[in-house]
Amino acid sequence: MKNLKLIILIFSISISCSQENLSDKYAESITSNELSDLLYEFASDKFEGRETGEPGQKLAVNFIRDFYKSNEIDKADKTEDYFQKLLVDVPGKMVTFPYSFPDSVRGFMMNEKEVNWIETENVAAIIKGSVHPDEYIIISAHLDHVGKRGDDIYNGADDDGSGSMALLELAQAFKLAESEGNGPKRSIVFLHVTGEEKGLLGSEYYTMDPLYSLEKTITNLNVDMIGRTDPNRGSDNDRYIYLIGSDRLSSKLHETSEEVNNRTINLELDYTFNELDDPNNFYERSDHFNFAKNNIPVIFYFSGTHEDYHGTGDTPDKIRYDLLTERTKLIFYTAWEIANMDEKIEVDKE
Repeated sequence: MKNLKLIILIFSISISCSQENLSDKYAESITSNELSDLLYEFASDKFEGRETGEPGQKLAVNFIRDFYKSNEIDKADKTEDYFQKLLVDVPGKMVTFPYSFPDSVRGFMMNEKEVNWIETENVAAIIKGSVHPDEYIIISAHLDHVGKRGDDIYNGADDDGSGSMALLELAQAFKLAESEGNGPKRSIVFLHVTGEEKGLLGSEYYTMDPLYSLEKTITNLNVDMIGRTDPNRGSDNDRYIYLIGSDRLSSKLHETSEEVNNRTINLELDYTFNELDDPNNFYERSDHFNFAKNNIPVIFYFSGTHEDYHGTGDTPDKIRYDLLTERTKLIFYTAWEIANMDEKIEVDKE
């Protein structure tokens, strides 16, 4: 009997080590060079600051869609060529009803009046789970920024080019795993939302008209500004990441996040902005909040604001690609664990 228990223990450890070695292999496909190449393109002047509804934002969604196509990553269900189309209320952009909306745009009253809604797009791709395809992990980042003001272009390399391009690298890593027969057990949705700078509008629309059941969405990992450092943090350790929301709804999510970090990247997990009395109120200021409001456990990955926040100086040459790579790998390891663990993440808090 003792020998049998020992054999079972050794077998269990070998499976665990095998999974860990696999995750290491695919995490290594996330590189600083690739992140740099992607971000220098996405945050270039060509995209004109990616303001919601403007030509630069249309270039941005096409860029993201074409990446998924070229990597043979499937479009999300109920999208049109990877796009979830929606209308947003943007000051100064007037549309007069009646207006011919695409069939994908639903839920709005068509009144004869002037409104300031324009059409824009979320972009969504999916790698379907091999064991639990109807359980969903959504990894999100916003694709928009604040655009142009006169001749000045606000490139938004950190906000949120860093998160948007991190998602592309994450998707590529999971696709590589799938192509070698090691795809995630649960489905992973890569969701690039529009209109964040206008009031979290793209993520709000997604939760109003979800592509996948919110009841079967077990976690949202939201990535917004992970490419630089916070000059007011008061620490010499740059190897950190702010985590917000990980313990608000699920003990299991918080414990999993910490355990994964401890055995992989080992960044300093800084919970400064997770305090309930945080005067910055960052918990309600990025797209994870719309998922949290729907009782979906979230982690918001964030490296803090800086002197170029919403300024013309937020350019790709100022990104710390060494840190961006480490932070992206941590998100990969965390998503890998959540996607493959036996017990799914559950809500156990109000």
